Amino acid sequence: MPLPFLTADRAFDSAAADDVALPFDDHDLWRRPYRPGPWRVGGAALLLLLASFVLLAAMVIAFAGATAGAAGCIGIAAVLICGALRILRMGTWVSGHGLRHVALLSTTTLPWAQVKALRTAQQPVRWLGLPRTVQGQALVLVRDGDEPVTLLTDHNGDFLSRVEAFDRAADTIEAWGAEYGTQR
Repeated sequence: MPLPFLTADRAFDSAAADDVALPFDDHDLWRRPYRPGPWRVGGAALLLLLASFVLLAAMVIAFAGATAGAAGCIGIAAVLICGALRILRMGTWVSGHGLRHVALLSTTTLPWAQVKALRTAQQPVRWLGLPRTVQGQALVLVRDGDEPVTLLTDHNGDFLSRVEAFDRAADTIEAWGAEYGTQR
């Protein structure tokens, strides 16, 4: 029995398949042009699970009467929750104003005027952000006078085992650069 409504995924997939901008798309809002990958979401979910256990321990410690220990556990849980949210926020974001690269502990925002080139390159990339490197593809940002910065790789938490998703995301970010950058 077909249902007369569309789920959020089907609506998103049909919009991506048509490749037509939606009428409510505001290019001045920051957006990540790809979905977070399963490794990134799984890592954040594990941190949130650990935070829930720490909060449970804080409750037990508070009922035992040690408020200083409970406050310490609540602080640790808050750090874990903030870390999980930051992991979910990591990635490359674009808008009509520029390009934003969000890392775990830093955020770099560049106006499109400072972006000299965005290109996909075959190079050694880090596997899931760990020190181990493998041969893979990377979306590289070139700025005036600076060394290239790797924005996305096909072996990071968003695109490991999802090569087609990496290609779509890299093409989309390059298209934003071509539309708004100095490459016009």
